[in-house]
Amino acid sequence: MPKIEAKPGIMDIDLYVGGKAHLDGVSNVIKLSSNENPFGPSPAAQEAVKRCVHDLHRYPSSDHIELRTALAEVHGLKADNIICGAGSDEIITFLCQAYGGPGAEIVYTEHGFAMYRICALASGATPVEVRERDRITDVDAILEGCTEHTKLVFIANPNNPTGTMIGMAEIERLAEGIPEQALLVLDGAYAEYVEGYDGGAKLVEMRDNVVMTRTFSKLYGLGGLRIGWGYAPRDVIDVLNRVRGPFNVSNTALAAAEASVRDTAYAEKCRNENSRLRAWLSEALAEHGVPCDTSTANFVLARFGNPDEAKACDAYLQKQGLIVRQVAGYKLPNCLRITVGDEPACRQVAHAVGQFKAGAR
Repeated sequence: MPKIEAKPGIMDIDLYVGGKAHLDGVSNVIKLSSNENPFGPSPAAQEAVKRCVHDLHRYPSSDHIELRTALAEVHGLKADNIICGAGSDEIITFLCQAYGGPGAEIVYTEHGFAMYRICALASGATPVEVRERDRITDVDAILEGCTEHTKLVFIANPNNPTGTMIGMAEIERLAEGIPEQALLVLDGAYAEYVEGYDGGAKLVEMRDNVVMTRTFSKLYGLGGLRIGWGYAPRDVIDVLNRVRGPFNVSNTALAAAEASVRDTAYAEKCRNENSRLRAWLSEALAEHGVPCDTSTANFVLARFGNPDEAKACDAYLQKQGLIVRQVAGYKLPNCLRITVGDEPACRQVAHAVGQFKAGAR
């Protein structure tokens, strides 16, 4: 009897491992491993979710028009150029499904989000990893990595897990330089944390080869509902809607996301608090001899002397009930990614790192 096998590439995928959420034998843990908003979702979003309980038996809209309209109004975009998904991960999956496949190459950077490689392999495409420069996206390296087979180029800006980003002039140079058959995908999961940055939306409107993805999982605190969106030229949206399931986003997620995007005051409050605490945490860690790259997101990448020290510090933090993220899987074995929590959490993790550096084990 023949063996039933998956298509080529699937078994080359390393299972995605999310940030740890629990510690055996430890109660009252502080989770700083998944870049979640420590202040939670907007009160308006919470009320929207409560109202949804009466309609759980109803299918959601298939065109997501209310959310697309809200996004267009708040951000000054075109509603017809927006697509919604179960997190921005699903938009990434749609892109690889629609434009990848055997013979296609999908380019991403060495410390880029793990889903780029996973989705490339799942589509049957060849993942192509290019170097970064001191943990910063290197446009020249990306352009050198492109060929006549390149179909998608992914960059996260700001990047996860480094927190670094490049300026719009470099992004425009990249969009201009990639092969004519390729799309540049700007992953803006953390774009809301950068004051005055539109995530590349205006560039999408200026060109026919740029796509932007965004999420409600970070600043808006809706990670548990899985809701994201993309902005792209109309012909790309038409392609993606043909592979999108008709009811891919729930009523609850759509309602919470619409309320969140319209509550601009709450979003601004969360952004400002993150900026303040991120600066404080970076400075506090540096004073303990643990430098961080300049972060523009809601986490910092703490750099230790070597992989063993990073692992030992992570183990010590866990004993204190603090969960951060090892990022050896992102080729950063001497680093720990630490989410910017609320003020007590930031002070606690900085104090614990200081104790570790002082010799506590």
